[in-house]
Amino acid sequence: MTYKVGIAGYGVVGKRRHAALKKIHDFEVTSLSDISFKDEDSVLNLNCYSDYKDLIKNEDLDILFISLPNNHAASATLLGLKKNLHVFCEKPPAKTLIELMPIKEYLEKTNLKLMYGFNHRFHSSVIHAKKIIDSGKLGKILNLKGIYGKSNIISFNQTDWRTDREKSGGGILLDQGIHMLDLMNYFVGSFNNIFSIIQNTFWNFDVEDNAFVLMQNDDGIIGQLHSSATQWRHTFNLDITLKKGSLILGGLLTSSKSYGEETLKIIYADPDNDKGKPKEEIINFDEDISWDMEIKRFTDAVRNSDKIKNGSIDQAIEIMDLIEKIYKADPEWKRKYY
Repeated sequence: MTYKVGIAGYGVVGKRRHAALKKIHDFEVTSLSDISFKDEDSVLNLNCYSDYKDLIKNEDLDILFISLPNNHAASATLLGLKKNLHVFCEKPPAKTLIELMPIKEYLEKTNLKLMYGFNHRFHSSVIHAKKIIDSGKLGKILNLKGIYGKSNIISFNQTDWRTDREKSGGGILLDQGIHMLDLMNYFVGSFNNIFSIIQNTFWNFDVEDNAFVLMQNDDGIIGQLHSSATQWRHTFNLDITLKKGSLILGGLLTSSKSYGEETLKIIYADPDNDKGKPKEEIINFDEDISWDMEIKRFTDAVRNSDKIKNGSIDQAIEIMDLIEKIYKADPEWKRKYY
């Protein structure tokens, strides 16, 4: 069987997903939509639409990939599911948490597959760190400290919808910090005791340009995050402290290469003998496998009716719930926007 695929939203991410899909022999992209297209356009000899709704309505598809602005993500997902399509949707899964509830309700009545693009779970450094954590050789996690930032909310090849709250639903925390929060959830589970300071005082948009977050889960594990659009140098760093050492994820392999080399530093603590200079091991990763591996997990789930383990609707709801709690934990931000 050949699965026919449509891609709704053909910007940087849509093109990246298309490239990964070309490596899957029984998945064929047959149609595209993008706001920049005219209906008579033909890209790569594929059927093209300017409106994603026309793509879903008119094309005979099996699968829909969604890389649309936040205010269309949930509606496109639900429309695809109601057309009996398997759906892959980029993060964030919606503009607000409540938009996900009809999707979950509908999905539970079907055998369709829905996966969200929490791409960072598939990076080599994260996969390796998860194996070490799960092995227990460094003991249980005590705390996590993450910094994820860039120099502006708007990136190259992106339009300014990301700085318009009506279209985006949020700023740098929702756009980028969501990945770091998802990794923290992935490693230690849900957080519930939350403190935050949310700011938009530098770029002066009605979405945040910095979020400072302190969280605790039921096991007493502390998570700290600085999600920033004033970092100036693109930064990804996640420091995980365990009872018998530390894991430090630094840098991230991306197409722009602006986050530096992707590394995992493993620190083996021996307080009785190391005199504050513990043994260290650094692993360098030189290939970004995340896009291909993520697509493979999704296509395998479609073929084999496997459960979606990373990027499920429940995980999407969990992360959107956490983000809204972070926004509301700042009294001034809650007063202004909630």
